[in-house]
Amino acid sequence: MTEFFKKLYQAGDFWGGFAAMLVALPASIAFGVTIYAAIGPTHAALGALAGIVGASVIGLVASTFGGTDRLISAPCAPAAAVLSAFAIGMVHDGVPAGNIVLMLLMLGILAGGFQVLFGFVGIGQLIKYIPYPVVSGYLTGVGLIIIGSQLSKLVGAPSGTPWHQSLISPWMWDWQALVVGGATIAGILLGPGITKRLPGMIIGVLAGVLTYFGLAMQDASLLELTNNPLIIGPLGVSGEGYFASITERWHEIGDLRLSQVGALFGSALTLAVLLSIDTLKTCVVLDQMTRSRHNPNRELVAQGAANIASCSVGGIPGAGTMGATLINLSSGATTRASGLVEGVLALLSALLLSNFIAWIPVSALAAGLIVVGFRMIDREPLRFIQSSATVFDFGVVVAVVVVALSVGLIAASGVGVALAIVLFLREQIGGTVVRHKFYVNQMSSNWHRPESETRILEQKGDQAVIFELQGSLFFGTTQQLYGLIEAEIKTRKFIILDMKRVMSVDVTAAHLLNQLRDSLAEIGAMLLLSNVRENLPNGRNLRAFLDQTGVTEKHDTVRLFPELDSAIEWVEDRILGEVERAVPEPETAMLLSEMELFKGRKDETLIDLEARLTSRICAAGETVYSRGEPGDALYMIRRGSVKIFAPIGAGRIRHIATFGRADFFGGLAFLDGRPRGNDAVAAVETEFFVLSLEQFNAISDEHKRLAFTLLSAISRTLALRLRHADTEIAMLHEY
Repeated sequence: MTEFFKKLYQAGDFWGGFAAMLVALPASIAFGVTIYAAIGPTHAALGALAGIVGASVIGLVASTFGGTDRLISAPCAPAAAVLSAFAIGMVHDGVPAGNIVLMLLMLGILAGGFQVLFGFVGIGQLIKYIPYPVVSGYLTGVGLIIIGSQLSKLVGAPSGTPWHQSLISPWMWDWQALVVGGATIAGILLGPGITKRLPGMIIGVLAGVLTYFGLAMQDASLLELTNNPLIIGPLGVSGEGYFASITERWHEIGDLRLSQVGALFGSALTLAVLLSIDTLKTCVVLDQMTRSRHNPNRELVAQGAANIASCSVGGIPGAGTMGATLINLSSGATTRASGLVEGVLALLSALLLSNFIAWIPVSALAAGLIVVGFRMIDREPLRFIQSSATVFDFGVVVAVVVVALSVGLIAASGVGVALAIVLFLREQIGGTVVRHKFYVNQMSSNWHRPESETRILEQKGDQAVIFELQGSLFFGTTQQLYGLIEAEIKTRKFIILDMKRVMSVDVTAAHLLNQLRDSLAEIGAMLLLSNVRENLPNGRNLRAFLDQTGVTEKHDTVRLFPELDSAIEWVEDRILGEVERAVPEPETAMLLSEMELFKGRKDETLIDLEARLTSRICAAGETVYSRGEPGDALYMIRRGSVKIFAPIGAGRIRHIATFGRADFFGGLAFLDGRPRGNDAVAAVETEFFVLSLEQFNAISDEHKRLAFTLLSAISRTLALRLRHADTEIAMLHEY
């Protein structure tokens, strides 16, 4: 326990909690009085006690179960607005005062229950998607609101005087309040340069208190506790009958009618939404200032539990409050312990130190909040004006600030969400959904074909065009996509849309695919879709979605492929004139003389060569060779096919090539004598001729011309493969 308090002191959580209490407690009392005074003047003291209970219980419970460091939770303005309006309505309806009090408590409990529900269903996660310009505007707006709300208190103008009137009416100023406020600001700004042991906010408040009593030595009226507008004044509560006042509120629960309870749900839902927005917005601002990330759903559950607990013991509901949180932060707090300190001190201070709190100057607290407000103003967006690309983002910041100042923070939150959607749409629409565009004669499949077939594909490969798509395919990008594809529809037999980098697809995009499919079908062309995944990043099953929207229902005009390479391979086969068979005919094993590598060789030479070759058969999926093995053999495929896989880092491998009947593989390691750099796996049952390095050396001694021809053929084939790869790489770099 000693270590805990030591750490608490060192981290500044005690001072932060103390400073936050100085702000949260008077505000909570004021909110409580506002709510309960609507019932009748005699209930004002009850409201003050409800505010104290709320500041204490909410601070303790929310900090215990929440996960956001430095967040201070207490009664707040949205709660006061909703509950006071509700109380006024009940009074007009003639509901007895005792029932109104009980209904207020139940309203807070229901709102807390809704908040807990919000957290459990994951609604809090939505706040994470608010972009920086919206957060910046909200941050600046809150800072300006804090400044505006405290200006009249700083200058000592009468309560309720608008800030702009306070500024232009010097005759309304109280010079003593100005002196105390000025001393507080000086203490906050200069204090850290004098000592690092105390936070600047604490130094400032102490400077304000000392200045006030210094002035009181010259003006005895300042020592008056009651009816003194310059200080907080009497709290109006005591510890007598504390528990009795709590329990008495539930005695009349049986008097409530079911209809009265049912009428609470609408107001409770409204209150829950407002309190949740207030809390999460405060958390977002706190994240911005501390470069941290909160857990919104956990925080909603904690805030809901805190409101349930507060109202159950006679308090009022609340939320994560901006002013107290920022003072807590600026006073050196680092953990959630500051919230616990605030909750404990709120109760102890109200019950035991009410006389001391009463003497704190209002202008000192106002000065502290004004400094905090200025520090909240985000100046970074001023750079957005320098570029036309970011001017709109600056406009978003200004819009949020203007709405926050002219209407309110809740409206600013709504505008912020709407502008966040606009920003998203702008980025999605502004960027291209087509990452690359290729033709099959530019981007061939991994199937290594004979030279004769390669030449055909180089001439006729432009019959098929490949579009690599990216981002979101939705109503905002469909016209762009169609415009890019439209020019290819009338001149291509195959259009391949690769969806590997597609993040989402909506119904409008699916309708476009239907139109594209039908347009191609009219001219005898086909639409091919590759990398059609079962799970998009947004959780949607793309394959099932395309089936549901009718894109894939016409199998003769549209085809789906698991990857782009298989789609290109299918197109190559169509271009080469191969006929697709429902049941493939079994391949016959090629003779050595039929292979392009040995065409034109003398029969006796081939007979001698074949005698030196070994034959091998691998089942489908069987490894022919693995990485790291000696490259001491060359493989010539008599029937079947082999896939080559190469490592790409992080333990992953990638399919890089396929070799079919009459082709050879393993030549690179065979030539340079280095270990294998890839894996070879039989795609189907495959039969090979295997030429070992030992036998090749023997051939070199007896048939030098054959050995030279063989080496030349291998080298030439490898050179053609590398040249083709270089062409594709150069094209990719160009894009």
